[in-house]
Amino acid sequence: MARQRSILSLILVILATFLISCGGPTVATAPPTYTTAQLEKIQEYVPDILSVRDRSDELQKLIRRNDWIDVGNFIHGPMTSVKLNMSYIASNLLPKDQSQARQITRDLFNHLVKIDQAAADRNSQQALSNNKAAFADIDNFLQLLPQSNNPQES
Repeated sequence: MARQRSILSLILVILATFLISCGGPTVATAPPTYTTAQLEKIQEYVPDILSVRDRSDELQKLIRRNDWIDVGNFIHGPMTSVKLNMSYIASNLLPKDQSQARQITRDLFNHLVKIDQAAADRNSQQALSNNKAAFADIDNFLQLLPQSNNPQES
């Protein structure tokens, strides 16, 4: 019986030694970074987003004047192109930022739908609040972009 215990102990020591030797030190991996191609694709779409973001006052004025046809044109034209550009950029962001970018893009879409619905209902208050939220979504999205490609005005 004592002999069996010492053989079992020896097997366990050999097994533990083997498992520990296979563990080896972990190699530190560098955090993911943007490739040149990704940066170029992002940079390609950012100016269009910035130009529409800078036109936020224009949409606000249209809503205040109850110019619902032009509000609809602005929503279905420049704002929809911003949403598409944001979708294109999201796929080129780092994996940790992609899900947040996609969520912000969905939020923007939902706010645009609400503005469009408010325009159809001729509801200035709802349109103005969703207008503010839509442009806040754009600003939040721009903050996810790499700093070298984010020429936001402060």
